[in-house]
Amino acid sequence: MTLDPLDPLDLPDPLDSFPETDLTRHRRLRDQGSLDRADLNAILDAGFVCHLGVVVEGRPLVVPTVYGRDDRQLYLHGSVASRSLCGGVPVCVTVTHVDGLVLARSVFEHGVNYRSAMIHGEARKVTDPGEKLEGLRRLTEHAAPGQWSYARSPNRKELAATTLLALSLETASVKIRTGPPEDGDGPDAELGLWAGTLPLTSVWGAPVADPLLPSGIPIPGHIARHGGTRHG
Repeated sequence: MTLDPLDPLDLPDPLDSFPETDLTRHRRLRDQGSLDRADLNAILDAGFVCHLGVVVEGRPLVVPTVYGRDDRQLYLHGSVASRSLCGGVPVCVTVTHVDGLVLARSVFEHGVNYRSAMIHGEARKVTDPGEKLEGLRRLTEHAAPGQWSYARSPNRKELAATTLLALSLETASVKIRTGPPEDGDGPDAELGLWAGTLPLTSVWGAPVADPLLPSGIPIPGHIARHGGTRHG
């Protein structure tokens, strides 16, 4: 049975948590840290672009790429020509959402409200044709739900030109910062300066048709309904 990426049956137990390891231990701002799998899922589901960090020929590379997931692993998309997507090497993947600026009374107390996930592991190059197709489906549906069944599926040549990496979600950690500045009850509160937060949101715009699109082709509902809605 193939499950929809948004099917609640396909999600892990929200009470499940990650084991703390040297890679996932929060050494600074521990109160902002989380090893809760539900927090990780929420952060991953709120975005579709991650940053893949890997060492290639002795030099660090950080590559932005799109992703999708199931309840066990993250799928990362790329080209067969990409040196960073060779598989079989340790990687670190991050996903970050900026929710606003924290503007305090002193510059030292300024900060950012954010949600960030970090996933460690050895990336595996997906070679099985069935898993590769399913991984690409999840990746597509993660970014644009409904698009996989609407658009043409990749052919054999296109699949051969595409690399898909799978990364286990078993070694991960999360940090989340919310709320106002933290100097409201300190000496700087007497300065008479404004302090607070400046929220940041992303909103989908109205769909823009391809200039070469023939007239009369309607915007599919799964795309049209995004217009004007908040992303992330």
